[in-house]
Amino acid sequence: MIRLNCFIRVDKANREEVLAAARRLTAASLLQEGCVAYDVFESATREDVLMICETWRDRASLDAHSASDVFVKEVGVMRSLAEMKLESFEM
Repeated sequence: MIRLNCFIRVDKANREEVLAAARRLTAASLLQEGCVAYDVFESATREDVLMICETWRDRASLDAHSASDVFVKEVGVMRSLAEMKLESFEM
């Protein structure tokens, strides 16, 4: 399995739009083949920090997800409005 943690730093002015994109991405990703878990979290201590945690069955599933229309669209929205940092772990 592959676990990804995507940290998102966003200004207050763009927070709701980025959070909406993350929620749309989460809802669509949960329906994709090979998705074990997918969720978006809001920091309890910092308004400018969100995090997406996702787990994929295998590399093929993750690659299909990364190439999907919804991923390209919603991650594009988030990247245009926020800074993103990705951590990846293989289990």
